[in-house]
Amino acid sequence: MPRIVLKPNSPEYADRPARVKTQACEMPGCKHKGEFKAPKHRALNEYYHFCAEHVREYNQAWNFFEGMSETEVQDHIVGAMYGHRPTWKYGVNGENPEDALKEKIWQTYNFTEEKPRKDYSTPRIDQSSAEFQALALMGLEPPITLAEIKTRYKELAKKFHPDLNQGCPKSEERLKQINMAYTVLKLAYQKFEDLPER
Repeated sequence: MPRIVLKPNSPEYADRPARVKTQACEMPGCKHKGEFKAPKHRALNEYYHFCAEHVREYNQAWNFFEGMSETEVQDHIVGAMYGHRPTWKYGVNGENPEDALKEKIWQTYNFTEEKPRKDYSTPRIDQSSAEFQALALMGLEPPITLAEIKTRYKELAKKFHPDLNQGCPKSEERLKQINMAYTVLKLAYQKFEDLPER
């Protein structure tokens, strides 16, 4: 009568008792069964098979971190806390999370679901503030860089300099206002740059 061989995934296969292969203890000279596994190296993908007595001896002598520098040991410990999985930067639909957060803040502040038309990261300037008045005096509009402010200041200082205007009191007064406006804007930029990173 022909013999029927069951496939390992068939339901009937599970009814049969599994044949457990036991090998001899790998410690030289030991005749006991090697029922206990012990790792051969840090990769933990190959094992020795020892009896209970010899696996105990092996485990006491084996040092997982042997040959690793202090930095490698610390990196391994930190990696083990996260399961050695890479940490991905959090984002919203592939966007930069900071930009997504700024957009949400802008939408909440403006009571709308629409995307902002202008760059929401550009700070708004209060029209009654000294900075806004200084920009208006120099004929500038935000957003603007410090380099553009310096260029405009040089143009106006040259234009209203008393030497070029034959000592005109109005030009002299205007130059004082321009100097004050430039100082206000320069200080505002210094304060902005000293803020913690956004």
